[in-house]
Amino acid sequence: MLLECFIFILITFLMRGVQCEVTEVFAEKGSLAVLPCKYSPTSSVSPAIFWVKANKGTVWMKQKSGVQLWGSSWLQKGFQRVRCPHTQFEKGDYSLQIISVTEEDGGVYSCRVDDGGIHAETMVLLRIITVSISPLVVMSGRDVSVTCTVTPGFNEVTAAQWFLNDSQFPRKTEIISPGETFKSLVKEKASARLTGKWTCVVGYRGKEGRASATLSVSGILQPPSDDTKVYAAVGSAATLPCVFSSGMIPSSPLWEKLQPGSLNKASPSRLPSSFSSSSLSSQLPWDKSAGLREVDFKDEGRYRCSGTVQGQRLVRNLQLVVAKIESSVLSKKKASVTLTCQLSDTSKVTEYEWVRVTYDLNGTQVFGSIHKGKTLSISQLSEESWGTWACRFSGKEGILGNITYHVPMMSGFSGQKSSGFSKNTAAVVGLSFLLLVLLLILAQMYKNHRRKQNIFQYPALEAIIHTISNEQEERERNRVKK
Repeated sequence: MLLECFIFILITFLMRGVQCEVTEVFAEKGSLAVLPCKYSPTSSVSPAIFWVKANKGTVWMKQKSGVQLWGSSWLQKGFQRVRCPHTQFEKGDYSLQIISVTEEDGGVYSCRVDDGGIHAETMVLLRIITVSISPLVVMSGRDVSVTCTVTPGFNEVTAAQWFLNDSQFPRKTEIISPGETFKSLVKEKASARLTGKWTCVVGYRGKEGRASATLSVSGILQPPSDDTKVYAAVGSAATLPCVFSSGMIPSSPLWEKLQPGSLNKASPSRLPSSFSSSSLSSQLPWDKSAGLREVDFKDEGRYRCSGTVQGQRLVRNLQLVVAKIESSVLSKKKASVTLTCQLSDTSKVTEYEWVRVTYDLNGTQVFGSIHKGKTLSISQLSEESWGTWACRFSGKEGILGNITYHVPMMSGFSGQKSSGFSKNTAAVVGLSFLLLVLLLILAQMYKNHRRKQNIFQYPALEAIIHTISNEQEERERNRVKK
């Protein structure tokens, strides 16, 4: 291919008044390739444009009269695979566009612009980059290969970078280069972690090309890999996922608990009493997830899910990590309580946070200030300390889980609150006693008032009787004197 390019360049240098440029272009198979060709016309007359591929003849041309012609191999049942947009001609842009490029389209192209006796020549080397997967859909545990191909290849040793779901793939790859075709090969045992978009990036002489393909792995999709950790709080319900590929119904599904420190040996002890492996009515036939109705700290450990598909036994191990909160009283006088967040496995935990959880009028959770650390000390419990506290534990991938602890509203936990309660009680009792005394006094005063009213019920009649009695006594004294 480079020899062809050299011949083109040699010919153009022998031509009088010729300007020559060499440009490399990468294009992904099936995409739109744009081969650049720019020239600033010196006259008002529309120039003639000729696009030619080495050893393939004319690709597309436009004469000065405006007549366009296409090469026979670029016309497929009336569909024109190449075009040169006229809207860009006024800007001096005569770039060629190739629709849905194939590996056969790779090679050396020449663009010649004839403008009033001045000839401008541009050489373009088009490389087609392709990513292929074999087989396209593979069963978990079987061999799969991902290949990156660049046509034409390079005369120098060139490396390729691989990315899986936009993250660089760290494994070593096999490179077949130099040659007519460049190849970079990845071979792996298929697993769910390989599922997704594979992207190959190749750089050469300042240019970069990339292509992608999607790999689908059938088998156990959830959890995506062995030793996936599932976090649960003591007393809560937990789900142990085991989901096969859609439409793949396993036979003889089985759940086991593994012995501590063992990768393969199942524990002789029975599964937890709250463990349930029976599929719910809402679950799909390929969902063999299990659950624990109420997690206990002793339920922590490694579990295994397995099932047979197409004669192959598929197995996935996962680990249940259990969290709990322990409380301890440091000082009874100061009523200081320490809460400690404990996990059965802390290998993935990088940070602990404590937050107080409250609820607004709409019932929405509201989180208070954050306290860092594995332990939380609450000294002299006050109203701000009562209620629910949550311990959140996080790792490199974000929050892993949380567990809550409820601090009850009890006076015995707080000397300050107990003292306040006693003072309030004494005040209430004193006020009640004074009120009772006042009521008794008022009752006695009212009783005396009523007694007086009963004694002097007819005051006018008593006055008349008293006057008559006095007059009779006066007449009796006068009679005696006579």
